[in-house]
Amino acid sequence: MSLPRQLSVFALVGVVATALHYAVLVGLVELAAWTPVPGALAGYLSGGVVSYILNRRHTFESVRPHEETTWRFALVAFVGFCLTYGFMRLFVENMGAPYLPAQIVTTGIVFFWSFLGNRLWTFRAGPA
Repeated sequence: MSLPRQLSVFALVGVVATALHYAVLVGLVELAAWTPVPGALAGYLSGGVVSYILNRRHTFESVRPHEETTWRFALVAFVGFCLTYGFMRLFVENMGAPYLPAQIVTTGIVFFWSFLGNRLWTFRAGPA
């Protein structure tokens, strides 16, 4: 698959995963009285499960065994999780930004990290 097409499919999968992420975030903050940072992290984890399933099959068309890709994907996602924590804490708690605009900027940053990490390492064809 060409790089532009792969990036487009990754973005589409990201839209689906992000929609779930935001639904969990808003639901937890607005309905369950969670604070924004833990809500963002719970949303990130929910979206991550959907992202693995769809990206493995549709974006990267991976034939690598789950034993190789699952932990790699989890590690890339964990770094994204840490980036989400760091940027949300910076924007919301340190800078006083509203949580939804902060999450939008954070999502953009983590998007590029995740694509590169998964393309170049998690789902790369051939031996690692």
